Amino acid sequence: MNSLADRISAAERKGRRTVGLFPRFDEEERSPDAPRKTGFPQFWQILRRDIWDIFKAGFLALLGSLPFLAGVFFAAGTHAVLTALLAGLIGGAVAGPELCALADALLRSLRDAPVTGWGAYRRAWRRSARAALLPGALTGVLLSTQVFILAHGEVFQLSLPVNMALILGMLFLLGMSLYLWPQLALMELSLGQLIKNSALLFIGQLPRTAAALAVLAAYILLSLRFFAFALSLLPVTNLWLPALPALFLVYPGLEQAFQIEERFREAPRAPEDA
Repeated sequence: MNSLADRISAAERKGRRTVGLFPRFDEEERSPDAPRKTGFPQFWQILRRDIWDIFKAGFLALLGSLPFLAGVFFAAGTHAVLTALLAGLIGGAVAGPELCALADALLRSLRDAPVTGWGAYRRAWRRSARAALLPGALTGVLLSTQVFILAHGEVFQLSLPVNMALILGMLFLLGMSLYLWPQLALMELSLGQLIKNSALLFIGQLPRTAAALAVLAAYILLSLRFFAFALSLLPVTNLWLPALPALFLVYPGLEQAFQIEERFREAPRAPEDA
């Protein structure tokens, strides 16, 4: 009987090791001396290890972005420019702290730090909530204005070069945001310094920035092309699906610029990082 029970237990353990949502790249036992994974193995390892915490952070970021999204769609449908400006200002300010907390969760995962659920998210939100209001409002106003003008291109009789300039402007704003929110999650900087650092990183890491923007652009275009289907999946995909691969691509540039992992290794372990 004991032998049979042992065989059943071993089979159950083997089944738990081989069955999962994502392919296994991390079957070997973790060791402090083991080389760190890179590329797709690291990406899938992050998904297997931290997907639930990343999903929750992305879902809360989506909830925080709903005032902005709803306001912009309403303004575009009613042709109300003032509504677009208010939606960008207020909705962007509301979304800012949530986007910052999402960036903190993703950065924790990318540097192999514990992503400890709601407690870590709440602490990250409190730490950066006030500082994220102004960048969120500014980003929201710029983005909502560009979307409103582009949506009314025929009314304003915009030429093709102007339309292209608006699209490039939105991509530039998204690219700047890829570096802005992680900085806010990591350190306290003035708005001017945040913008300067983001612009320098955007240009200095241009190949990685372009790859991340390609991911975001593909996600947005596919969502617009298959709007009804994408809308039905939004509670599942929320903001984690585009944000994780985009930040994964630009993270080496952030690490090179700010020595994130070295700073966290040398810093004393604080309660908020537990």
